[in-house]
Amino acid sequence: MGPPRAGEIIRQGLYRGADTGWLLTDRLFAGADTLATSYALATAIKKIGDVDIVIGGRQAIDGDTAQVGPQVAQKLGLNQVTYAEEVLSVKDGKATVKRVIDGGVETVEAPLPVVITVNGSAAPCRPQNAKLVMKYKRATCPMERPAEGTAYDNLYEERPYLTLNQWSVADVDGDVQQCGLSGSPTKVKAIKNIVFQAKESKTLTASDADIEGMIKELLEEKIIG
Repeated sequence: MGPPRAGEIIRQGLYRGADTGWLLTDRLFAGADTLATSYALATAIKKIGDVDIVIGGRQAIDGDTAQVGPQVAQKLGLNQVTYAEEVLSVKDGKATVKRVIDGGVETVEAPLPVVITVNGSAAPCRPQNAKLVMKYKRATCPMERPAEGTAYDNLYEERPYLTLNQWSVADVDGDVQQCGLSGSPTKVKAIKNIVFQAKESKTLTASDADIEGMIKELLEEKIIG
């Protein structure tokens, strides 16, 4: 989901072997928070239908909430595996995934269909295929093209695969009130730049006295307890 220029993300998938892609682009999607974003993506996935695995990033680079993937899973009623580092196997109706959690790494199995969100530290995706780059380098969404046309209009008529799928709110049978700003209860009141100031530091040993003193101080400051 994004503005027309987000069609580049679809092309990157095609360059790496994807069969096709869909871009959700509509002014009614604009201003969406995590709730409205997950709603839009879930409606599109329902329209595509018959999915086994939905893969997404752990979190976006703006909000950093890591909420969209789990919300999509909840709206679709699917299993979910978060913080994934590697999909080890997909067989017998199950996906085996290695994930990083606080304190270590664990391997889990999840029945298909499943939503998997991937950490930024995971291995990069496969490299671009040179033949596919040449095949799809002119592929665009209709809204990416200028109104006055391009020098490749004839090419688009001859090769339908160069016209990327583009869906609006109406195309996915979405509820306008649940999309974009209308469907976003999150309201940003202010943004502040916080600069942490260096403070006096303490060096503690592993002795019982130092540990006991630290615990007492944390309790007195109501940091813990």
